[in-house]
Amino acid sequence: MHIEPGLVAPAKMVLAYATAAGGAAVTAKFTWETLKEKGLGSLVGRSAIATAAAFSFFQVLPHFPVGVSEVHFILGSTLLLVLGAAPAAFGLALALLAQGLIFAPFDLPQYFANVTTLIVPLIAIKYVADKLIKPETAYVDIKYKDALALSTTYQGGVVLWVAFWAFYGQGFGAATTTSVFAFGGAYMLVVLIEPLVDLAVLAGAKSARGLAKTGLVTPRLFNA
Repeated sequence: MHIEPGLVAPAKMVLAYATAAGGAAVTAKFTWETLKEKGLGSLVGRSAIATAAAFSFFQVLPHFPVGVSEVHFILGSTLLLVLGAAPAAFGLALALLAQGLIFAPFDLPQYFANVTTLIVPLIAIKYVADKLIKPETAYVDIKYKDALALSTTYQGGVVLWVAFWAFYGQGFGAATTTSVFAFGGAYMLVVLIEPLVDLAVLAGAKSARGLAKTGLVTPRLFNA
């Protein structure tokens, strides 16, 4: 989805296994916290919702090739704010796998590089959210500046990882550099849209506080 076939030679792809394993280790920590907080049923339910949402982001929302990769509306911060870190991570990883298995088997060799590109920025915004959003503030009450910071961090992280894989695989030639900057410039336009989506979704959630009892949203959505 992000790392195009041939961008990184198979012999170099071993690094992606290590980076994906690092992301999986942190996700395991988030998973344990979620299990202690709300139990297995909530984790599975939220992960299923995240998978369906992410799959629709990949396949249904507009996406177009630019430079070294494609621009997608992934809405990682939206998944985090509504469903929590572990379900969002599972959703992104499973949706990416499903996309490869069903629609793009040629992307499967790049799976671990692509999943790193999606999951590590998600981990980053989890820690940014913990630092930026006051403990007494529920996610439905965050301000635009907070949503903008999360979106910028996530999308910027995706761009940095794509740039890393491109330069790692192809070197720092003029053509690669131009393609990376073209991709990065186009991708950061998502930042103009995602915070507004976040706030719209959170505004809608305010009128559906009964969701807190279902276990299908992160407890932090309504409760500080």
